[in-house]
Amino acid sequence: MAGNKAVANTAEPVVGKARHPVMEAVAMFFGNYAAVVALIVLLVIITGAVVGPIYYPTDPFEMVWAPFSPPGQEGFLLGTDYLGRDILAAILAGGRVSLAIGLAAAFMSVFIGITVGALAGFYRGWVEEILMRFTEFFQVLPTLLFSMVIVALFGASLPMITFAIGIVSWTAVARITRSEFLRIRELEYVTASRSGGATNFKLIFSVILPNALPPIIVQAALMVGSAILFEAGLSFLGLSDPNTMSWGQIIGSNRPYILDASYTVTIPGLAIFITVLAISLVGDGLNDALNPKLRRR
Repeated sequence: MAGNKAVANTAEPVVGKARHPVMEAVAMFFGNYAAVVALIVLLVIITGAVVGPIYYPTDPFEMVWAPFSPPGQEGFLLGTDYLGRDILAAILAGGRVSLAIGLAAAFMSVFIGITVGALAGFYRGWVEEILMRFTEFFQVLPTLLFSMVIVALFGASLPMITFAIGIVSWTAVARITRSEFLRIRELEYVTASRSGGATNFKLIFSVILPNALPPIIVQAALMVGSAILFEAGLSFLGLSDPNTMSWGQIIGSNRPYILDASYTVTIPGLAIFITVLAISLVGDGLNDALNPKLRRR
């Protein structure tokens, strides 16, 4: 009898304690070492862009030394450009502009995309047809060329650059939001809320949207990197505020001297590359953490 009880006891499955979905997502994210390293790098870049100009208050437009002083000479850590301006000060000041435009443009794109995608996926019918044709119109436009036209027509101010980037980048969020709404609106808890008298507004923003956010958050994180690249491209082409320093503007202004002083172009190029790569890796980590199909259970 005792032997039978022992066998029975050992045959019982061991059930682990269920974790909260948020804690499970956090553990999944920090299990992705590439995403964690990228997050640390991104936090360092953001900290340098925010507090760097405070502790290194050199004017990025001021000619402080002889032109083309190599990195480390005369106390200038990253050297000077063709006008003798401090490249380190320009990198710190440009980081603020590039990150601010990237975040603001991504927020604008996400807002437009969620609005269009949610209405199309929830109401379907003629509403979906009109909004999806509108989305496809923006999707087939050459995004960089369209943003260049907007900036050229309405001025190269920072708000206009942000608007130009945001207005051409929302289609991916709209399509993702629409597909999530089409999937979730047929689930039982949505049907129960509708039967309970919930208004369409409450169904969209309180019931369906919170459950559709994970893929939207991932796409929003990736769009910040895309917006930074867009801003760098516009600044490189001279379609930016000449009174504001940015990473793309540094590359564009020093472009003719790339063979004589390659570091003036390489350093801001590396800043853009590392920042966008870090954002992409963080986005991949968020995708692993928020997508239940990819979690290791």
